[in-house]
Amino acid sequence: MEGLRDRTRRAVRAELASRALELFAERGFDETTVDDIAGAAGMSKRSFFRYFSTKEDALFGELETMGEQVAQEISARPPQEGPWECLHAVLRTWEARINAQVDVTRLVESTPALRTRLLHKRDEARTHIIRALTDRGVSQLEADLAAAAAGAALDTVAREWLRADGSTDRLALTDRVFAMLRPAFLS
Repeated sequence: MEGLRDRTRRAVRAELASRALELFAERGFDETTVDDIAGAAGMSKRSFFRYFSTKEDALFGELETMGEQVAQEISARPPQEGPWECLHAVLRTWEARINAQVDVTRLVESTPALRTRLLHKRDEARTHIIRALTDRGVSQLEADLAAAAAGAALDTVAREWLRADGSTDRLALTDRVFAMLRPAFLS
């Protein structure tokens, strides 16, 4: 069970992330400083750094734990399920969270520093996902390929969703893209 300290820390991180996003949307990412974010949240710059290492991390707070959470969900899936079906089922559940963040997606797509940081965070998450797949008996090669393909599928979904200005059913689009890639994982 999560303690009070952990819940408080999570709440403060969420508040900082929310303030950061508001300021990034209003002023632009490069024009917003850590001092601006900390001030908007009523804290000092030093306090900000207790919660995040960089201002980029304030935007990607949930992504830090995503890889671990996805890996746990993969481990909980039926053992007879193939790696592609397993990834599809788990990542499908994440679409609702991702779908709610059109502003973050637009900001990341338009800011090179954020795109770079996102790639780094995704690599960290992919490591957890690959480990969870290999723990299910999937070869390292197939686990790596499935995780990379799933990441590419979600990137494609995000770009198409942005082209449609967030009006496309993202879950249906995710299902469509995973179905397009599925034959590559049938042997």
